Amino acid sequence: MNRRERHDAILAVVRDHPVSTQTELAEELRRRGHDVVQTTVSRDIAELGLVKVRAPSGRLVYAPPGAPDADRLRALGLAIRRFARTVEAAGPLVVVRTPPGCANALAQALDAADHPGIAGTVAGDDTIFVAPREGFSSAALGDELNHELMEGAA
Repeated sequence: MNRRERHDAILAVVRDHPVSTQTELAEELRRRGHDVVQTTVSRDIAELGLVKVRAPSGRLVYAPPGAPDADRLRALGLAIRRFARTVEAAGPLVVVRTPPGCANALAQALDAADHPGIAGTVAGDDTIFVAPREGFSSAALGDELNHELMEGAA
C-alpha cells in the first residue's frame, strides 16, 4: 500500500469509526486488511492534520481538519434558542429572524460552529441569510435549525 492509499484508508476509518488513539487506528486499519505499524500511523496523522474532536458520546476522537466538534454544535443550539425567533427555508437560502440587534451575534455563532451544511451567513439587524453548502438543501438545513429552536420550547 502506498502513502496515498494509506491516507485514504485512514480518512475512511476516522469518518465512519470513532478512534481515540493511534493504536486503535492502526488496529482498525489492520482489521480492514491494511498492513500498518503504529509509527507510520503516527506520521500519517500529522501529515493529514487530523484533529481530536469531542464526539456526541463525549469521547475525544480523531477527525479530519475542519470536522464539526460536538461542543461547537451544542453551542450553536444554545445560540439559536437564545437569539432566533423564526427559521424558514426561502428558495436556496434559510432565513433566520432575531430580535433587533441580535442577528450579528447569531450569524457569528452559525459561522463559528463550522456546521458541515452551512457555507456562510449574511446578517442584518434582525435577519440572517444562511447559505447551505453544495449538497445540502435549504429545506433540510432549515428543518435542522428549526429543530434546534424548538428544543427550547418544550
